[in-house]
Amino acid sequence: MAAEDAPIAVLYDIHGNLPALEAVLAEADGAGATSYLLGGDYAAFGPWPRETAERLEGLPAVARVRGNADRWLREEPEVPADVRPLLTSALDAARDSLGPDLIARLYGLPQHTELDGILVCHGSPSSDIESFAPEPQPGEERLLAGEAERTILFGHSHRQFERAGPGGTLLVNPGSVGAPLDGDTRAAWALYENGRFRFRRTSYDVERAAAKMRSYGEWAEPIVRRIERASG
Repeated sequence: MAAEDAPIAVLYDIHGNLPALEAVLAEADGAGATSYLLGGDYAAFGPWPRETAERLEGLPAVARVRGNADRWLREEPEVPADVRPLLTSALDAARDSLGPDLIARLYGLPQHTELDGILVCHGSPSSDIESFAPEPQPGEERLLAGEAERTILFGHSHRQFERAGPGGTLLVNPGSVGAPLDGDTRAAWALYENGRFRFRRTSYDVERAAAKMRSYGEWAEPIVRRIERASG
């Protein structure tokens, strides 16, 4: 799969945040993007699961991969017991909103794909729930699953960064559109053009998203706080 000449907007971890997505789409259009690369975690754990997933389905995408939250719509989450009640409530809400057909399409997306020789995944080449940190960590070569001398495009951690990785790799995380976790509430994404990534941040109506999330009930408060504060 090869990239087009026009910029490609790279969107990861939208998490049902429709106002954030719409703001990013408007800015991407203004930047000349005509296609999209979509990196997973599209609907669950956010205010508008179905509307967001449907909007994303309608985009001209050069690549789409599945995230762990998309997989969890049909599989048991691999999480500690203390966070299971929140995940259960959030995933139930997403399933009710999405319906079986959308769930099937999200679940059926591939775990990996390629664009211009770049490996596109959600968390890392080896896992959709383990990801690279902004700073090098001991043993992180395990996450590469043997990949070397190429760019690895991933998300999952909701932190925007680019750095050298083990084995001659370049690690690129465009950040999260719908739920950044770096203290900056603006939607995080990237433009890919001429073999390079350019990071972007886009302001959106954070309070609208938080208010809609709050309407789901007390269980949703941790997600509300994440939207309002851009922290876990």
